[in-house]
Amino acid sequence: MSNVVKQSDENKRSSEWKAFFFITVVLFPILSVGVVGAYGFSVWFMQMLFFGMPGHGG
Repeated sequence: MSNVVKQSDENKRSSEWKAFFFITVVLFPILSVGVVGAYGFSVWFMQMLFFGMPGHGG
């Protein structure tokens, strides 16, 4: 019985490490680039439609 529990714990620990590395190495960098890109695009779009370029004395 203890062998089955021990193997289950090892499999669970292994899958947790794989999920951790996937999140930190793949998912977070992609999400951060997407968030920064979306913010930059929204600022550019707002300047294009409503506010004009910064520093323009008009």
